[in-house]
Amino acid sequence: MSEKARLKCTIYVGGLDQAVTMHTLAEAFVPFGEVVDITLPKPDLPNSNESHRGFGYVEFDLPEDAKEAIDNMDGSELYGRTIKVAAAKPQRESNEGLGSKTAIWEQEGYLAKYAVSEEDRLATEQAQAGANAETEDPMQGLVEMDVAGPKPE
Repeated sequence: MSEKARLKCTIYVGGLDQAVTMHTLAEAFVPFGEVVDITLPKPDLPNSNESHRGFGYVEFDLPEDAKEAIDNMDGSELYGRTIKVAAAKPQRESNEGLGSKTAIWEQEGYLAKYAVSEEDRLATEQAQAGANAETEDPMQGLVEMDVAGPKPE
């Protein structure tokens, strides 16, 4: 199965209690179709007493089953907690987006989206220079108003 097709069959399940296990998720989602795989990511800190990070992924055999599970389970309660069920998103690379060790403007995707041609940049600078030249100095004509209060007669 291609990665794109596999992603359509995978759902994200968030807001999980620490008591939830893979077996619990399998039992909760099997009514919607054949469950192919379940993943509960482990905590980043190995010394943590948590069994998972509070979310997981459930992969179904068919995309229709995944959609059915999202429609029926989003906002439902599992172990006393309201869970969030949504379509899974592709995993981002660690060197892209926020949280990356590379500056956002040095990333390939940023330049492709926000790059401005030299011609457009020059046109913008000229327009701003023209607008600044036309504005009148707001301090003009206030030379002899250095004393507060009414004018002496």
